[in-house]
Amino acid sequence: MAPQQVDTTRSNDDPIRVLHIITRMIVGGAQENTLLSVVGLDAMPEYEVTLVSGIDKGREGEMLTQARDQAHLIVLPEMVRSINPITDLLALWKLYKLIKLGRYHIVHTHSSKAGVLGRVASWLAGTPIIVHTLHSLVFHDYQPWLVNRAWWLAKKLCAYLTDYFISVSDIISQKAIAAGIAEPERFRTIYSGMELDWFLNTEYDANAIKREFGIPPASPVVGKIARLFPLKGHDQLMDAAPEIVKRIPNVRFFLIGDGLLLEHLQERAQSCGILENFIFAGLIDRNRIPEMLSAMDVVVHTSLREGLARVLPQALAMGKPCVSFDIDGAPEVVIEGHTGYLVKAFDFGGLADRVVKLLEDPDLRKQFGENGRRHVDPDFRAEKMVADISDVYSMLLCRYHERIKAFDAKSSNVRI
Repeated sequence: MAPQQVDTTRSNDDPIRVLHIITRMIVGGAQENTLLSVVGLDAMPEYEVTLVSGIDKGREGEMLTQARDQAHLIVLPEMVRSINPITDLLALWKLYKLIKLGRYHIVHTHSSKAGVLGRVASWLAGTPIIVHTLHSLVFHDYQPWLVNRAWWLAKKLCAYLTDYFISVSDIISQKAIAAGIAEPERFRTIYSGMELDWFLNTEYDANAIKREFGIPPASPVVGKIARLFPLKGHDQLMDAAPEIVKRIPNVRFFLIGDGLLLEHLQERAQSCGILENFIFAGLIDRNRIPEMLSAMDVVVHTSLREGLARVLPQALAMGKPCVSFDIDGAPEVVIEGHTGYLVKAFDFGGLADRVVKLLEDPDLRKQFGENGRRHVDPDFRAEKMVADISDVYSMLLCRYHERIKAFDAKSSNVRI
């Protein structure tokens, strides 16, 4: 007996099938961005959205549980962050089969590994529209030249398979264009959205947080929220910390996050004689991040590479001034002398001076904080991010209408 033929032709009322792919769902900005995008788009009648993620069992926390609760999630265990030819080929094959079977109209990839495997698999499967979000650039100055060149080549080759790029900051687009990845007309900046009302709400008990973590009530607090991971800038903050402590002895550095550098940073603080000035809070549930920010007087961002750190608009939304290294997208939210201060990377004296200046001037902190709240709303709202992504999808669906039409016609009969 011949296999049964089922007509699955998409009518004008059928939703557009969208697949988002990310390497891992750890606690991080790219992961929050992706999950909010998936959930927000899936709530719109135009789209039916699925999320695919690999697995990571590190010390950086996980968001897979949250993703399972909020989205249609498919876990691909073979997709891991580290490069492994065997598991990478297996992940590519499984992605290809998944995409072919799901007949997705749009595949939208995030992060480096998923960006390569997902786009190659999508192209092989004949996906009509392929989108990639640049949360940062994987080729940068802080890794060996050969590794840098290999990632640049991978990005360049995958660009030929990509219809459109979304960047989380203007500078990331500019750097990608300058590196010859793709033409300017294929890029659009969409800031990484968040549940901004969580942070605009200032009704948190900062003293309760101080008591919880053993911070003396009168101590000024310098906060940093980031994974304890190379290039996130904890060592750079540690280089400036002795000078800050010298000038403000009762200061406390409130570090939110965990990772492989924990013991190293504790040892550094101990060797400098300032361990008591550091509070290593570890992993904190993302729903409590506004509470943590409420206890901070100044937020520092000393990462050496980052598309646009979500903690900066989050802090500003809560009226907290920021001192940041002048890297990547930071100047798009930390406006020098208006919402905070920018210092050159590795300028530890400048970092200490700016932090101390803000700690010693509560009126200036209040002024910068008020400016910051106005600056980030509404550009960093999740609702705006989702609407802007949908606008990109609509533009591409219109531009490639014939592609979609041919794809639907080719997929109209499925063997079961």
